[in-house]
Amino acid sequence: MKLETKKWIERLKERLSEVKGDKRFIRNIKAYFDDSNYFLDKGDFIRAFECIVWAWAWLEIGLEVGKIEIGTAHADKQENC
Repeated sequence: MKLETKKWIERLKERLSEVKGDKRFIRNIKAYFDDSNYFLDKGDFIRAFECIVWAWAWLEIGLEVGKIEIGTAHADKQENC
């Protein structure tokens, strides 16, 4: 679980550098991202994984409804999250 969480944290970290749009969506994504790192550092791998899943959910929903967008470097990878 720890390695899987770290993998998704790194993937989201790459995407976050290019996300733009609705500040509330971005704030929520970053909050869940930060929470995931916090729980990972505390050794609470279940909560860390749950938080990164929520961060990805906010990212995917934001993209789907047009509230946020990702710069061109990751636009082609959007479907492969």
